[in-house]
Amino acid sequence: MAYANGPSGPARLDGGRTRSPAPFALVSHICSLGLLHHVSPILRIPGMDIVDLSDCLRFLVRRWRAIAALGLLGTAIGVFVTYATTPQYRATSTLFVSLQDWDDTAKLNQGNSFAQARVRSYAEVVSSPRVTRPVTEALDLGLTPSQLARKITTEVPLDTVLLKITVMDAQPSRAARISNAVAHRFAEVVADIERPVGARSSPVRLSVTEPATRPSSPASPTPVLNVALGLVAGLTLGTGLAFARESLDTSVRSRNDLTRCLAAAGGPAVLGSVVYDQRVSRHPVATDDDVFGRRAEDFRRLRTSLRFVDIDKPPKVIAVTSAVPGEGKTSVSINLASALAEFGSSVCLVDADLRRPNVARTLRLVEGAGLTTVMIGQASAEEVLQSAGSFTVLASGVLPPNPAEMLSAGQFRTVVRSLADKFDHVVIDTAPVLPVADTPAMASSVDGYLLVARFGKSTTGQITEAVRALQEVGTAMLGGILNMSPAKGDTEQYGYGYTYKPRTRGRPARLRRRAKPAPMDAFPAPAAPAVHGSTPLRGDSSGDGSPDPAEHRSAPSAANESGDRH
Repeated sequence: MAYANGPSGPARLDGGRTRSPAPFALVSHICSLGLLHHVSPILRIPGMDIVDLSDCLRFLVRRWRAIAALGLLGTAIGVFVTYATTPQYRATSTLFVSLQDWDDTAKLNQGNSFAQARVRSYAEVVSSPRVTRPVTEALDLGLTPSQLARKITTEVPLDTVLLKITVMDAQPSRAARISNAVAHRFAEVVADIERPVGARSSPVRLSVTEPATRPSSPASPTPVLNVALGLVAGLTLGTGLAFARESLDTSVRSRNDLTRCLAAAGGPAVLGSVVYDQRVSRHPVATDDDVFGRRAEDFRRLRTSLRFVDIDKPPKVIAVTSAVPGEGKTSVSINLASALAEFGSSVCLVDADLRRPNVARTLRLVEGAGLTTVMIGQASAEEVLQSAGSFTVLASGVLPPNPAEMLSAGQFRTVVRSLADKFDHVVIDTAPVLPVADTPAMASSVDGYLLVARFGKSTTGQITEAVRALQEVGTAMLGGILNMSPAKGDTEQYGYGYTYKPRTRGRPARLRRRAKPAPMDAFPAPAAPAVHGSTPLRGDSSGDGSPDPAEHRSAPSAANESGDRH
């Protein structure tokens, strides 16, 4: 199981074991049990901490498709080479080297030692033109002596007087004929070389003990060997390229990555992670889709973690931001407000992204009146607050030409503090940190920042730079959130491999209606006065508030977050 350390001790953060894609399910399961977390480090990547064996196995789980693809490519190349190569047949003849007219035993032993010493020198003579030229002429091979020599190999077994002559050729019958012809011609050449001057015969005799026969099957290519070599080469290349890509990829791909990045920048701890759900575009509030679903539980865990950030003085005004656009901060803001309201608190969600606001559009509320309307004195906050079910929303209003100046002004601080007096919690959706200066400008008006990082998109450099930018303004950072983490294949999600929903009677049915929090007299929700006489709820068609159905259709590594279009 995964835990995060808090002031009161470790707090469990997730409760569902994820199944990894084949063929690395077993590896992922081993990693999920945490059995390899105490293995000694084995790899160091420049610019990163030491990586242990479990990190390597998680890397294989992430990159197994690319590695398998190159393995299949190598196998295909091996098959192609096998069928494209002309078959070659091997024919071998064996000769025995002996000395003539040595009948005495001592002389025979001496002659045997002499033959063993000489036979290695004879092996070099086999491919000489003195042997190959007569053979090419006699068999009419159409080859030059050097071409024939390249077809011939010799072997001298250790501690023997045997010499084996092997010929490779595309025709099995011709390979046998060439081998036998070379053996006979070689015997004649050696006898001529070893015959003393003036003598009628040579003391050395080479006898063919095993003539070459027609081979029944080709010696090469070998399909099994070629395919195996292709597979191994492909897997090796794929693993190497994957490691190279991994070392160059600085995106955050696990909760550990985000933890290490924030720690290196002197930032806060990671408070939670939120699973990717492609139904976000249709159900921006997690509990509207499945009150006991994985995504809804992730935000409940985030709510619980926030309570332990500072037990003596829990944050009341919470700003949610990200390093760059498109990391899901608006979705996190909406669902954090919903999770806090579900706990029985009165919550106001403020859209303070005065460049590309998206809260009202995502929740299908009126966009034209809101924060800026109150700041310039055209209306009071009570007149432009809108109901979003269990929580209240203050939209951005008309976009100003100077957002940073407005957010740093005293009017914004006054509006936020007045809301904090009326509500238990105020959640502020802000602009990204790095592109503009709007978010740091409101530092004096908030109790702390939550930094959202998106799985597979946010880089360690962006997160580090965002943390430093927020630290410069002196406001507390409450924690980090890993957004859009995959529901499957993330080996750092520990716990149960099933959901833990209440038992129902009769036929089980999926709960898709959001649970209503019990009324609490101690925390009455403020009224939501109408804007110009009417207060549209989520689902109304007023305004240009329909969410873009094209969002959240791609995989977690490439999905655009519904409710954050920066």
